Amino acid sequence: MSAAAVLEAPSASARTPRGLIHTVLRLHRGALWIWLAFVTATAGFLLWLLGPGAEAAQHKLAVYGYAGLIMSDGPAIEYNDLFYYPDTLLTMASFAVALFAGGPLIARELESGTAQLAWTQSVSPARWLATALAVPAAFIVLGTTLLTVLYHQLWSTHSNLLVAGIGPRSLYFSLGPATVAAPLLGLALGALIGLTARRTLPALAFSGVAYFLVYAFRGNHWPFQGRYQQPELSSRSRAFTSAGTEIRDPGCYDDKACLAQHDVVRFTREYLPSSDYWPRQLLETGVLLALTAVAVALAFGLLRRRAAIG
Repeated sequence: MSAAAVLEAPSASARTPRGLIHTVLRLHRGALWIWLAFVTATAGFLLWLLGPGAEAAQHKLAVYGYAGLIMSDGPAIEYNDLFYYPDTLLTMASFAVALFAGGPLIARELESGTAQLAWTQSVSPARWLATALAVPAAFIVLGTTLLTVLYHQLWSTHSNLLVAGIGPRSLYFSLGPATVAAPLLGLALGALIGLTARRTLPALAFSGVAYFLVYAFRGNHWPFQGRYQQPELSSRSRAFTSAGTEIRDPGCYDDKACLAQHDVVRFTREYLPSSDYWPRQLLETGVLLALTAVAVALAFGLLRRRAAIG
């Protein structure tokens, strides 16, 4: 994009609320397409885990018991690992949102002078910032809500296919409204840092560091979905004999002699939801949204001071 194009005065239609939204979408259409592609691909992956992937893993579990989930030559090990990948993708998306907000969304517009030019064309700084945050926030909420709902459905349907341990417990506390609130905090932090740095590269770096600190704090402090402070998530495991009788799980998933002794041919496992889930989810969501509101308020305050000085 040429300098002349960057500094082109906004049209009359761009000064209206609808025009501002169109301008934000046009300026950041690349990021929008990337986000839509991410949501579509991740949703497709979750649907595969709900369907064909789960069928293959369930067959492995029925034939080999939970030894099938740790065997290196079958699809079940892939399924057990792949079950956690959407959680990783959602975390990476939150980082990407913070980087985008700090760099291209805010700092680059200030660095190029596009924002300042818009302010001289009957577009107030506050309205510019409000639109710049509201448009991506809408897409973030819609996309992450869809993925979180699909992920929670996957847990509700096929969590029995996960090898027991701290992994399923951590994942369980990642499937709720806090997962939607987290990238909104990244958006607000990125915007605040972008307004502070006013340069694209420093804003990218500081936004990444700031969100990493938030992520690290969430991972190690109650009530956040930490890996160490969260309560035990109990499970109920049962075994079935060749006659179809349900018995207590003997706990010998990879011991063929033990399996033959108890005539075990398949297993089932059900994770029991923790009573602490919703209190933690709602409290964490409230804290994240409160921090988001504080960051947004600071961003608007900083913008007003900068605009008054300028």
